[in-house]
Amino acid sequence: MRLGNLEIGAATGADFVPVTPDDAADLSIEPAALYIETGGTLVVDTRGGQSRTIGVSDFQVLPLAVVRVRATGTTATGIHAITVG
Repeated sequence: MRLGNLEIGAATGADFVPVTPDDAADLSIEPAALYIETGGTLVVDTRGGQSRTIGVSDFQVLPLAVVRVRATGTTATGIHAITVG
């Protein structure tokens, strides 16, 4: 089964947590993916230590481990973290 561009199988999401973009604070959880309700630009810091600016669509699942969603530059809204485990 697919949810957006994320294949759903044995490792389904355990929780779905709203994310408030913040330039100074890391997320309190480690998501396996982000779900975006309204597309736009998403500025994130990855678990790998890189800052990335990504164009995202409405209702998109972004299978990327991030530690921070930055407020500056982020125009996408309705951002949720999908956790596993």
